[in-house]
Amino acid sequence: MKVLLLSVPAGGGHYQTARAVCDYLNTLDNAQCEILDIAENTNGFVKGFISNGYLFTTTALPAGYRFFYNLMNKRTKHSFTFVSRLLYWVCGKKLVKYIESYKPDVVVSTHPFATVVLNIHAKKHKLNTKIISIITDLTIQPMWEQTTSDYFITASDLLSYQALVKWGSCDNVLPLGIPISTKFSHKTKKAQARKSLGFPDKFTVLVMMGSMGYGSAAAKLIRELDSLTDDFHIIAVCGNNKTLKARIEKLKINKSLTAYGFVNNVADLMDTADCIITKPGGLSSSEALAKNLPIILANPIPGHEDRNQEFLVNNGAAVALSKTFKVSEAVYQLIYSEDMCKRLSENAHHLAKPDATRNLAELILNIKS
Repeated sequence: MKVLLLSVPAGGGHYQTARAVCDYLNTLDNAQCEILDIAENTNGFVKGFISNGYLFTTTALPAGYRFFYNLMNKRTKHSFTFVSRLLYWVCGKKLVKYIESYKPDVVVSTHPFATVVLNIHAKKHKLNTKIISIITDLTIQPMWEQTTSDYFITASDLLSYQALVKWGSCDNVLPLGIPISTKFSHKTKKAQARKSLGFPDKFTVLVMMGSMGYGSAAAKLIRELDSLTDDFHIIAVCGNNKTLKARIEKLKINKSLTAYGFVNNVADLMDTADCIITKPGGLSSSEALAKNLPIILANPIPGHEDRNQEFLVNNGAAVALSKTFKVSEAVYQLIYSEDMCKRLSENAHHLAKPDATRNLAELILNIKS
């Protein structure tokens, strides 16, 4: 079975999802898998425009991005025709050439842009491949309703109503969960995990806010955590944000603190933690749910992450920070309320899909062209 994973450089979650599926499939004897960034397949300017444009608007112009997202949410699918044609003009020809050369049995898309391009090509020419689209958020983003796929993979069966409203049917909507690395499908006891990483065996707060340019608030959160008199350990993961990592390492605080840049052992770090402070990204939230971690949400990207936050809070798996509910109060409650920790952890367990990648692989291998 030849599988092609399609990704887009707008946020890291789309690529990481594709990477999780590809890595798992390539461990199997009866599968061959590759990843293609549809922007990489054009030119450096286009890739930079998609990646940097997304980063700039979501960090520097959040109100504008929220307005645009809400506007898209109110439009009908026919309103996306211009955007779809533009995407096909920019990315379509080279993408189709790659598909014709690689000849995949299944194409798995992790972004609506990629699925839209495939759909337009399929209307013009015969496409001898099955299409699976993975919705990498805890909501169904507006542009997905412009797309068609043999299967849509969602984070939860609780999104079935949204699917019904957008597509009129749930027949090809499968709530397998957002694919994550199989490292998150098993857990190590906290004391053992802390010992293996050389951390003190005490209440531990994991802060993950630094992917791309989104971590500027992390240092402020850590300083506020230090105002608590309780003794606990803080782990800060800054991703590719080197400036943030340097800033956090210079903080003069009383708590024990370990700061990382980009790491490959997030699953191990989560095993050491009693709670996680993070943005409500679809992938990071799915990883935390798989580890049954109490989640504290901060600084959502307007639009889709606002919706992710609503989903997690409304289903009792997270609490959300606000101007009147500070991080110090949230952590204080978790330290002193065993019931609260247990309740958040149990609700996370009910929402978690730790075997999403394995289950998606089984679906792919059982597809007949």
